[in-house]
Amino acid sequence: MRVNADFSQPAIVTADDYQWVASPQQGVERVMLDRLGGEKARATSIVRYAPHSCFPRHSHPGGEEILVLGGTFSEGERHFPAGYYLRNPPGSSHQPSSLEGAVIFVKLWQMEADDTNSVCIDTHNPANWAELDGREICALFHSAHEQVCLQRLGPGTPLLIQHVAGAELLVITGQVEACGQTLRSGSWMRQPNGAGLRVTAGDQGATVYLKTGHLFSLPTSRLCLPQH
Repeated sequence: MRVNADFSQPAIVTADDYQWVASPQQGVERVMLDRLGGEKARATSIVRYAPHSCFPRHSHPGGEEILVLGGTFSEGERHFPAGYYLRNPPGSSHQPSSLEGAVIFVKLWQMEADDTNSVCIDTHNPANWAELDGREICALFHSAHEQVCLQRLGPGTPLLIQHVAGAELLVITGQVEACGQTLRSGSWMRQPNGAGLRVTAGDQGATVYLKTGHLFSLPTSRLCLPQH
């Protein structure tokens, strides 16, 4: 399966474009933002858990990145309400579920082999935020291959992008103006390496997930795709 799979081209999925697709597990459905592969795929998705839904324990050979957008997401006996950012490195395993229901942003098979550390950050904790150039930033992950953060922008404030080797963003709250479009909460956007990106918060401000650097040497020559 290929969804927004040409990484040399920009891609936008607005919140109004969502098409929910059932997963193999009852009670779990997803919006495919980009995807290369079948059920085991390099994928970026919005995933929705109905109350009392769960997956059996499984591994993630290519790693998994999660941002909890709503409800409470659980891994075994660990429970993560909205605002938690998680990284499960390549080779890790878990048993995800949700008692009350949850919506999460998920990236699969997109980590480097040397990305071996687990990450768990509560982005609702003020201690995890810092002021920088007129906006608030919550650093989530940084390596030679990628940089991930949340940015909290006041009205009309531009997104701060320090690395331009490709960029990917998800609007968490508020709305932004980008590429001649208004992107409200839940909208996702990917700009390829070498493309300019100008993003400005709307009249009510915005909170934005931003990942940069990871598209520098994509696509296919570097993609280690899972087996179908």
